[in-house]
Formats: sequence, structure tokens, C-alpha cells
Amino acid sequence: MEGVNTMANGLTKPVSVYNNWAAYDELSDSIPLTEELAMRQLDEILRLRKAGVQFDYYLMDAFWFSQELDYRQWRKPHWPAGPNRWFTRCEENRLKPGLWVATNSAGMGPPPAAWKDSFDAKSRAYCMFEGGFLAGFMDVLQHWADRGVRMFKFDFARMWAATETARKRYKPVEIAAMNADALRTALTAFRKRNPGVLFSAFNGFGGEMRSTAIPVKQTVDLRWLEAFDALYCGDPRPSDVPTMNFWRSMDIYTDHMVRYYELNKVPLKRIDNTGFMIGTTGTCYKRGLHAWKGMLLLLLARGGWMNVYYGNLDLLEEGDAEWFAKAQALFLALQSSARIFTFGGLPGEARPYGFAAVTDRGSVFTVVNPSQSVQATTLPEYDASRGSVNEGRILFSDAGFHPSMEGSAVRLGPEQMAVVGFGEYADVCHDLGIQEDVVIPKSIRKIEAVFEDDGQNAVTSTLRVPDEGDIRIVMQQYVDGTPHRSTGGPLSKGTTMGNVLQIRVEQAGRSLPVEVHYDKVIWSGLSWAAGEIRKEAIRLEEPLTIRCASTEEKPVEIRADVYRVTY
Repeated sequence: MEGVNTMANGLTKPVSVYNNWAAYDELSDSIPLTEELAMRQLDEILRLRKAGVQFDYYLMDAFWFSQELDYRQWRKPHWPAGPNRWFTRCEENRLKPGLWVATNSAGMGPPPAAWKDSFDAKSRAYCMFEGGFLAGFMDVLQHWADRGVRMFKFDFARMWAATETARKRYKPVEIAAMNADALRTALTAFRKRNPGVLFSAFNGFGGEMRSTAIPVKQTVDLRWLEAFDALYCGDPRPSDVPTMNFWRSMDIYTDHMVRYYELNKVPLKRIDNTGFMIGTTGTCYKRGLHAWKGMLLLLLARGGWMNVYYGNLDLLEEGDAEWFAKAQALFLALQSSARIFTFGGLPGEARPYGFAAVTDRGSVFTVVNPSQSVQATTLPEYDASRGSVNEGRILFSDAGFHPSMEGSAVRLGPEQMAVVGFGEYADVCHDLGIQEDVVIPKSIRKIEAVFEDDGQNAVTSTLRVPDEGDIRIVMQQYVDGTPHRSTGGPLSKGTTMGNVLQIRVEQAGRSLPVEVHYDKVIWSGLSWAAGEIRKEAIRLEEPLTIRCASTEEKPVEIRADVYRVTY
């Protein structure tokens, strides 16, 4: 990063941000942002604060503004009296307000007169180095900063936007560079005038977020660290690592993206991993509170100082709030004082990995085994004079398989995560319990199964039933040797992925029930499927016929594996 100023101007310590996206969703769902919804979530913030949960900012996400105007007017009829009540409640409760902006993307209406000479009608975006847009946009940010806004989330940047004059004069790569330079210069100047205002960069500022199967290469322009406190690394979505528990695959996606950005030389504390999203809308696949504890711990363990919590806070009950506060207190203190680093394999390669937080009083390791086998993961040593890794204590894990310490390693079941404390952090006071809604098999063994092509985009295998246990089937589709994602379409009219990526099992002509968790409408696409057949449904004396198929229109390669699992 030689020659790049990576010092944060506003973010000087870890902060906790509530973002109300996923409590509403106007992209992959039809739940609108209204004043009533926004204020209801503010009440939930105050309720959770009483239990000890830390919230420093409340960021109003997309669709708060009237798209026909220039970010100065709030959308009606959803905000009939404007934002005054929201600003007042935030101020009364020492909660710093934040706003989402679409950077240089245009609304659906005509451009404001002062911005018209920057408008690119083809891409519905504004050129940032010609015309009046950028100066006007910065005036808008100053307007809201003067009103008390202390954080801006920049999304949907269109670096290729250009006026017709600029398009004739410059090459596309030059246009992108000039837009980026103009915006970076303007944001840096704004920050000097407004110390303490935080900037977070989302879509359009680099990075490769489509999948976890893409090779890591330098795709992040580190000069953005001069203007932004944090760079986000992708909206939550399933990874290309198949898991029986759908939500664990989402954990793996975000873990992989954090590693991707770290390998792009972005400091961990400057990565906004956007990894905690609870809610009832399509953007978070209607997950509710499923596996939320592990999701929260991983958000905190990854070491980013921009800790953002999305969605329906009303789903958290009083006991949940107390647990949230305990986990947050432990990890926010570590973010401030510990040396935090990654270890192990690359998550997208399905090799065990983790996040370490090391202090002179002890250490905390958050570990994930993304594979379909029991794995012992070696933990990094810390100062031997202050304790040995052999003195570790399991502070948290999924249910089912019992993690254990084996010398300098922790032994985890397939798809399992755990938190391990050493030294001061091995004390029982730091115990975070068991995640009961994620159950890991106590044993797993791969079964020899030969799959043969069975028509277009399908494979079939017939095998003898093992003497005991349930049967787990994992399939994945590939194009040119790379996992290929299919989608069933938008939430409003899309089909669920169980109809796209199909696992069918028969025994003597009888169809057997296959338990799956991935059968959802998934806006980001999915390359795999996993399912289990309970032993009670299987007759030991008859062979099983397993068929894995994809309705993908293009030819794909289907690979499948079969396991015996016991719970």
C-alpha cells in the first residue's frame, strides 16, 4: 500500500450501527420504508440498549428520499411531515443519524436542473467530472451534515457515467478514472470540513463479490481508503461451499469475502463485512432469527470497526438481548485492544479457518470447519509465558457434535463453528453457550457412490443402504470446472431453488422424503443443493436410487457425494 494514505479520518474506534434495511425491502420484496417502520425500529434500539446492547448510529437505508428530486426531500406519503421526528428522537437519545445515498446514480424522474449538464441518460447516472452534479451533490451532503447526519453510506456508484461530450473525448477506462478521482477529491475535502462524519463505501467501489469460487486478484482500488472509513465486501448470500445448514453457507460467504479484501491489502478494521442481517424480507431470504448467534459472533470476530446490524430488531426477545450484549461486550473490547488476524485456509476452498484476537491477557479464536468431515484445526500460538493453547475452553459452539481440544488444535464436526478462549478469556464468565438451532452430526462418513449421466443436466446412482444413520446428499453444478449459480428469479414471481436444483430419492419405486434447507427464492443464485433422508424412512434390504438434476438451460456438469451421518 505504498503511497496510499489508509488512515481513517472519522473512524477512530469500533462503532455499532443499526441499519434498517431488511426490516423493509423494496428490491427483492415489497415491504416499503415508512416513517412508522423507521420509528418502530428506533423504539427497538432503545429497548435493546436497556439490556446493554451498544448502538451508536442509526442509518436510514435506501428509498428515504423522493427520487424525482435531489436528496433534499423525503418521500411522500411515507414521510408526511419529513424526518424531523426521527432526527429529534435520535438526538434525544444520543444516537447519531446516518443516510444512504446512491452516489451518482439517478432517480426515476428527470434530473434536477442544476445537475442536467452531468446527466448520462443511457445509464441513468451522473458524470462526476463535468457539469454541476458533483458540486451539487456535495452541497446536499453538507445540508444533511449541518442537520446532524454523522454517517453516509455510498451505494451504486457508476464510474462509467459520462456526458456525451466526455464520451466522445475519452476512453471508458479514462472516464472511470476521472470519475473516481473527482469523487475521491470531493469526499476528502468534505471530510476536512466535517471531522467525525463517517463514510462507508458499498457497490461500485471495487471488489469481486459474485461468488466464492473466483480466484483472488487485486480488484480493490486502495485509494478509496483515503476517502472512506470502511469498504463493504458484499451483501449476505450463500457461498459456493455446499452445506446442509443453509445459513452456515452464508457465514462462509462473508468470511471468504473478508479474506478476499484482506488479500487485496485492505486492513481488517476497515472492512465492513455486512454479516449480520435478521429479518422477514426477501433480501435476507426470510431467515428470521435462524442461526443468528453464530452470525453475530462471526460479524464481531472478523475485526471490522464498522459493526453494522441489519433488519428486524423486534425479533429479539429479552433473553436474546442479554446474550447479544454479552457477546458484543467481549468482542468490541477485543476489537479495541487485541491483535486480530486470520488463520487457516481460504473459506471458499472449504478448508478450516478462523479469526484470532490476541492480547497479553489471553486470546479468543473463532473457528469454522466448512468441510463435510470432522477436522482438527491448528490454532496459532500466543505468548507461551502467559499460557498454553492446551488450556483453552470452548466458549460457544453449534449443537450436536461436541468440539474438543487436541493439543494445539480444536476438533470440529462438519460445517461447525466454535469460539475458544485462552488465558483470561477461558474463564466461565465468558461462556456463550450452545447454538441450539444449528445441529451438527456426531459422525459423518463418505459412502462410495458412482453417479452416471442420466439425460441433460442430471446424474443418477444406485447404492446399498448403510446399516445405520441418515443419508446426506450433496450436489453442485459446474460450468467449465467452476461452480455455476442458478436463480429462480425475483421474490415476487420466482421459483424456489428446490425446483431448480433437485435431489430425488427412490427405493423400490417409492419416493422418499428428502429434508432440505435451501429451498428458497434466492436473489443471488445458488450453485449447490444438500439434503438428508432420515433412517426411519429407509428400508435396509432395498437399494437406494439417487437422482440429482438441474433445470439450468445451459449444459452443466453435476457432481454429487453421499454421506452417512448420525445425530
